[in-house]
Amino acid sequence: MKEGVNMTTCSWSYQKSESLQAYHELEWGKPEYNENKIFEILALESLQSGLKWELILERRENLRKAFLDFDPDKIANFTEVEVEQLMQNPTIIRNRNKIQAIINNAKLVKQMHQENKKLSEYFWNIIHYQPIINHYHHQEEIPKETELSRQIAKSLKKKGFKFVGPVTIYSFMQASGMVDDHLVNCDVKLNN
Repeated sequence: MKEGVNMTTCSWSYQKSESLQAYHELEWGKPEYNENKIFEILALESLQSGLKWELILERRENLRKAFLDFDPDKIANFTEVEVEQLMQNPTIIRNRNKIQAIINNAKLVKQMHQENKKLSEYFWNIIHYQPIINHYHHQEEIPKETELSRQIAKSLKKKGFKFVGPVTIYSFMQASGMVDDHLVNCDVKLNN
């Protein structure tokens, strides 16, 4: 976050927590290709379902520790013992269904890796490695889901992924930089 600089920014991050402002300026909408980071973003977006994003950011470091830096190959080996340990950890999001979904999804990604495929390539191939740059003027114009996010969610669910509905997937697409939904007058968009 730029100290002492008046920025024009997307309204959802304006005058909120410093962590949310920093996330908006440094991460959101910036293309991410790293396999573990892509899995982390997908997991965090799944965890966020029904919660405020600030809570996820507040607990992100603890989530990284608990989920072994979101390495899907390691998470895939979690047993019920690890699930119970996670359920006792007050510093993370303790929702059994969401935790089990992350483990389930990690197993599917590990299987992809064994077939020499990557989750990041799966997502980026869909848009031919070209981020979708939208030109919205007002926050209200930004959709919660799109036809593409519905198609991706359907495809992922067919593969066995969980907690990957079309709204979660669109949020993932924004967070991973597949979609740039910074408002047209946002300094972050203007500086990209």
